[in-house]
Order: sequence, then structure tokens, then C-alpha cells
Amino acid sequence: MDRTVAVPSVRAEPARLRLTRAWETRTVSEAAFGRLLGLFVLLVVVASAAGLGRGAAAQTFLLIFSSIVIEALPFILVGALASAAIAVFLPERAFGSIARLPLALQIPSAALGGFAFPVCECGSVPVARRLIARGVHPGAGITFMLASPVLNPVVLGSTWVAYGGHARGAEMVAGRASLGLLAAAVAGVAVGRKRGADLLRPRATDHEHDHGGDGAGRATAFSSHLVSDFLFMGKFIVLGAALSALVQAAVPQTVLGKVGGAPVLAPLALMAVAYVLSLCSEADAFIAASFTSFSPGAQLAFLVLGPIADLKLSVLYGATFRGWFVPRLLLVTVPLILTGSVVFGVLIR
Repeated sequence: MDRTVAVPSVRAEPARLRLTRAWETRTVSEAAFGRLLGLFVLLVVVASAAGLGRGAAAQTFLLIFSSIVIEALPFILVGALASAAIAVFLPERAFGSIARLPLALQIPSAALGGFAFPVCECGSVPVARRLIARGVHPGAGITFMLASPVLNPVVLGSTWVAYGGHARGAEMVAGRASLGLLAAAVAGVAVGRKRGADLLRPRATDHEHDHGGDGAGRATAFSSHLVSDFLFMGKFIVLGAALSALVQAAVPQTVLGKVGGAPVLAPLALMAVAYVLSLCSEADAFIAASFTSFSPGAQLAFLVLGPIADLKLSVLYGATFRGWFVPRLLLVTVPLILTGSVVFGVLIR
């Protein structure tokens, strides 16, 4: 008898999911970053040898670029240390108590939890998924996800330093914390009305890692998280600093002044820049402060929207939540942030 063995059909994985997995494992992005960084160094060497770096524009670019990177890297290191410590040493049951609170307390508790958990926006997405999957109300999970990259102490400290401390630094910290908290809470209420099963994409695992075992195993896991997070966040600040320095060195100040002085166009322009740059929230204040042609209100819009929605987060959101999540999130947060930044600009004059 001729027996035919049935071979189960294997579905081709969609290109978007392959891109998402590659981005989350950082394989493609780090390789691309290495090539870009090598090309940048090569161009700098060639330009210096040819005497092209003696012009005013080139000197401006190098000064702005180096100052941003040097100021931001210590905060990226601190943020990577905190993120690695949370991933390895903080037990999952630390978040479980939130799910037992009444709904009226879950959202504000989740928002204020950002002060205690210094994780960047990339790290807050898998944490939010675990919270929702373990019974936390979706609104509370989303609120924590959006609030923690803005309210954590590393971000607020870097914002204060980036704006020179004193009164202006305190104003920007207060504005960022209050508007970020408001945007996170409103988005949590508006977007998190669905049940967890209707909000999350089905997945066998929620990126949970078992770091139990002896001290050597935990030390290895901590080192791995630290190096990976530092490289992941550092590459964005390098590219962001290069783009910021290029814009300010190449674009005439009269053009930037016209856009930066518009009360509505300026915040929208910097929100678009924040979405494209995809900076880490623990060092983006140094980029925002470098846009001196724009008002503090426009810079605040940059600081608040970036940790909520950008290109890299859109990829992570697409792998974590349903397809309607990103459009609805932007529809809720962009008008709110625009209004808040305009009001902030009027109040601090």
C-alpha cells in the first residue's frame, strides 16, 4: 500500500512580522548602525584630510554633534543600568498588585508608577503587555507604558541638565512631567477601553525571560541586558545628534526662525521630527534643547510626543497591539500635546 505522509503546510511569515522580530532582537538595526557609523567616520577622516572641516558650517556641525553626544551618553548609561536591573532582578509579582486595585485607582497608580521604574519607551512596551496579559486593566497598562518613559527620574534629570538647570530647567521638567502625565492618562482611558484579548495580538510568549538561578547567571543576564540596551539607545542618540547638527549647520537660521516662531506650525514640525528621529527619552532633551530657533513650547511638544509615538515604537506597537492602536493613539495624543505646548509657551513668556 502506498502511504503518503502528510506534510503540514508552513505559512510564509509576513514581511512586517519579520521586520518586527529583527528590530526587537536588534540584529539588523545594530548591523545597519555599524555601517552608518563607519561611513560617518570615513567621511569625517576624508573631509579632515581634504581640509573641508575648516569651514564655518563644518565647525558648527562638529561642535553641536559632539556636545550633544558627550552630554547625553552618561544618561543613556544610567538608563541602561536601571533597565537591566529591572529586567533581571525585579520580580514579576511587583506589578501584580496593580491588577487588584479598583479601576478608578489603577490608571493613576500606573501613571505614577513611572516615577519608580526608570525604563525607556522600548522597555515599557513588553512590560505593559505583561501587565495586561496578567489581568491589569488595558487602560492602566497603556497609561504605564506611555507615562514611564516621561516620568522616570532619569528622564526628568536629563531634561533639567539639558536646559541648564535653574528656572528654565525646572520649567521644562514641570511642563514635560505634567503634560506627559496628562497625555498618558487620557490615552489610557480613550484607547484602553477594549478588553485585553481585543487589544493584544495573540502571541505564545510575552517576551518573558527566566533570570532565576545562581548569581553568575544573573550577572551574565545583567551584563547582556546592559550592553544591548546601551547600544540600542546609543545608536539613536548618535544618529539624532548628527541630524540635528546637520539641520542647524546647513539650513539658514532665517528659515528656522520663521518656522520656529509660528505658534502652531512650530510644535507640529518638532513633533514630526520627534516621530522620525525615534530618540531615547533618556537623552532626547539634549536634542530638543539644541533647536534654539524654536520656542520652549515647541520643544516641549518634541519631548512629550517622542516617548509616546515614533517610528521604532510604531513597529513595536504593531507587533504588540491590534492594527488600529497607532492611528487611534496619534488621534488622541497629538491634539492634546499641541494644545498643551501652546498653553505652556504662553505661560512661561
